[in-house]
Amino acid sequence: MVSTEYERRIAARFATFDQDGNGFIDREDFNAAAKALLAEFGTAARSDKGQALYIGAEAFWQGMAGIADRDGDQRVSREEFVGGAVKRLRDNPERFAEIGRPFLHAALDVADPDGDGSATIEDTIRVLKALGVPADIAETAATALDTDSDGKIGEAEIVSSFARYFTVPE
Repeated sequence: MVSTEYERRIAARFATFDQDGNGFIDREDFNAAAKALLAEFGTAARSDKGQALYIGAEAFWQGMAGIADRDGDQRVSREEFVGGAVKRLRDNPERFAEIGRPFLHAALDVADPDGDGSATIEDTIRVLKALGVPADIAETAATALDTDSDGKIGEAEIVSSFARYFTVPE
């Protein structure tokens, strides 16, 4: 894949994080994602699950900012994301997975009504839609996440898929 195609694909992934569409990824985008998930699942922000989600969102933001915010302005531009973060992480998707793991773990906990450590495909679709993914793509993605075809999606499936998606090879 030529570099421009790679950069186009990564730029599209940037939009996933830029929840408010202002052209930058910042702490507020991560807080907005957490708030949307809590609202979707009727979970109080002050509950243990709500607090874990906000803590995970902050950890995710701090990890991303530490890797990508080259100018120190507490926001990640598209250029910083494309040129910095993902290119540095594509050879080490496990690092990107570890940055996202606290948030992904907490999001799974919010979407896991029976507490068995996994979410149904339907609940995963709800998560993705709450994060701004179009319904048809959310359904396709959630089904693909169920790698063992048991109708449930666990943390290992989410974290590894997440890392692969955001660290696509050039």
